[in-house]
Amino acid sequence: MAKAAAPSPSPVLPSDKAAALALTPVSRETEARLNHYVDLLIEWQTKTNLVAPSTLPTLWTRHISDSLQLLDFAPSAKTWVDLGSGGGFPGVVLACVLAETPGANVHLVERNGKKAAFLREAVRVTSAAATVHLAGIGDTVDRIGSRIDCVTARALAPLHQLVGFAEPFVSSGAKALFLKGQDIEAELTEATKYWNIEPRLHSSRTGGHGWIVELDRIERRNPTAITHGDRA
Repeated sequence: MAKAAAPSPSPVLPSDKAAALALTPVSRETEARLNHYVDLLIEWQTKTNLVAPSTLPTLWTRHISDSLQLLDFAPSAKTWVDLGSGGGFPGVVLACVLAETPGANVHLVERNGKKAAFLREAVRVTSAAATVHLAGIGDTVDRIGSRIDCVTARALAPLHQLVGFAEPFVSSGAKALFLKGQDIEAELTEATKYWNIEPRLHSSRTGGHGWIVELDRIERRNPTAITHGDRA
């Protein structure tokens, strides 16, 4: 009888996981959930493009730790909305941590059917505190219904569009936390053409040129500004 083929080695570097957990420590239970999530993502990555293949070796620092750091900016938030969740960053990662918090829930909003299917499976295998919405962003504002503590997005759209997407939630008392790259100054300049905002910028602890944009107030400056119902 022919021997079964040996499983392919994980592309993730063990040293990268150790570095990520040193930057953003989690409980043993959360680490176990994140391990299940990473295994699933690597499995699905072969058929659905969830992250840039070049980032797989540094998946823990580049994506997971980058997501985990948001919890420090909203430590008491229990109900989150993650817009354009894609491969689950930061939404599924946050939901893995919040699984230990009674009453917590992360609404994962994704309009791509394959990615939404992945998100549902990720929530199942990790027992994460999350609800998947297969819908466009504008279609979920009324559907979610409950009061939101924090709204997030990563690699979704330019900042001026993200502000428009988040405005209905922030106007109802939510905080917005957006993970952005090195072009943040140009994006802020563009965003202030449409919105009155007072952003607080935080340098990403994972290094590189990443930034976290924190917003507690959003007011429309121009009546022609993009609304939450438009998509990138």
